[in-house]
Amino acid sequence: MTIIEVSNLKKSFGQLDVLKQITFDVNKNDVVAIIGPSGSGKSTMLRSLVHLEEINGGSIQISGDYLVKDGNYPKAQEIKQVTAKMGMVFQHFDLFPHLTVKENLELAPRLTKREPVDAIRRRSTELLDKVGLSDKANAYPSKLSGGQKQRVAIARALMMNPEILLFDEPTSALDPELTGEVLEVMKHLAEEHMTMIVVTHEMGFAQEVANRVIFMDNGEIIESGNPIDVLTNPQQERTKAFLNRSLK
Repeated sequence: MTIIEVSNLKKSFGQLDVLKQITFDVNKNDVVAIIGPSGSGKSTMLRSLVHLEEINGGSIQISGDYLVKDGNYPKAQEIKQVTAKMGMVFQHFDLFPHLTVKENLELAPRLTKREPVDAIRRRSTELLDKVGLSDKANAYPSKLSGGQKQRVAIARALMMNPEILLFDEPTSALDPELTGEVLEVMKHLAEEHMTMIVVTHEMGFAQEVANRVIFMDNGEIIESGNPIDVLTNPQQERTKAFLNRSLK
């Protein structure tokens, strides 16, 4: 079942074309890894899925509802309803420094007032346990390692019960020894069949956990397919050149 449909996505900053006719689908329970050199449009594409970037042309459909159709956006309330289906995990965590870990998790659900406070508290406790941070519930972000902050950020994204999780280079700001703990949480989410799109430089994660890899370069999708095929037997010269640099 297709959960994300992206067709002919175009985005420009002035004269610079950042996304050029990007088209792809994501099925429910897919884990899609987006790879490519810096400046290839990966993050811009990802951010456009949650309306953090407005596109100039093309369509994005999430679970059957249009976020944008042929470059035209619906009313703000409809955009909000569509983007609520997704959770986003950023490269630099974006936790509120003045709130405890538990308060960071509970803030958005409390503001939306969709459910009782007791249910919100219960879920924050369960999610902190899920990411291995039950003992940090009352700590402030300044007292956490980078890996712990990112695990909190993942738990916070899960608090809103999203259908889809988007990750924008979730380990690139981390020291190598902290990367593993974040990837382990993401691996468990994949095993639980969470639909995920992950912009990443972690080729091992892409090969082991993703069921599809998309290689982007210069605002275009150059190659897409099974991780083993794309990463070990790429068909396009640009993919080969990128992987030769990345896997050295």
